[in-house]
Amino acid sequence: MRSGVIAQKVGMTRVFNDAGEQLPVTVLKMDGCQVVAHRTMEQNGYTALQLGVGRAKPKNVSKAERERFARASVEPKMKLVEFRVPEDGVIPVGAEITADHFVVGQFVDVTGTSIGKGFAGPMKRWNFGGLRATHGVSVSHRSHGSTGGRQDPGKTFKNKKMAGHMGVERVTTLNLRVVQTDPARGLILVEGSVPGFAGGWITVRDAVKKALPKDAPRPGKFRTADGAAAAAQDNKEG
Repeated sequence: MRSGVIAQKVGMTRVFNDAGEQLPVTVLKMDGCQVVAHRTMEQNGYTALQLGVGRAKPKNVSKAERERFARASVEPKMKLVEFRVPEDGVIPVGAEITADHFVVGQFVDVTGTSIGKGFAGPMKRWNFGGLRATHGVSVSHRSHGSTGGRQDPGKTFKNKKMAGHMGVERVTTLNLRVVQTDPARGLILVEGSVPGFAGGWITVRDAVKKALPKDAPRPGKFRTADGAAAAAQDNKEG
């Protein structure tokens, strides 16, 4: 299992494949996605990488956080996320993961915060069918109908699907195919839509329900802190 990355949703566009067919894609941008810290089994009880992305103003970062970034020789980051990895999947602190961490054709899982819709009725929120258009129904055609029994059970059960706040939830979209990557500009193009609004932070990781391609770099594709060439370790299957 390799580390995921943090990216920013730019928006949607389309590209054409070799057959001339258009594919709707979402453009994701990696803005200096660097390894900020390690979580080790000895100190923390698990192995993980803490990644940071985006440039935060020093005045908006606490003194303790500024010192932690300084020890890692990394600029203060706007967004931090941890990714669990095995012990052989650790990437050095300060390394910047590049867009070709993912290979064209592989599948990824994308997690983001859905767009807020405010207060929504049951038809929009839960895809209810609504009440009848006639035969005594008036005014309440888009209502949800009965919410529970009378004496038995005598209450409305918790988590009953009703009208309420819609959106602003953590959503994961599975098995999106990587169409293109642009390491120079830090762009990843995935086929289909991605949860969240344009400009929002999302996480991208290898699909858990699809096999990782054999040519995917392990533990990943990255540039070292001194600006050296990509230092991926291409381990063979076995």
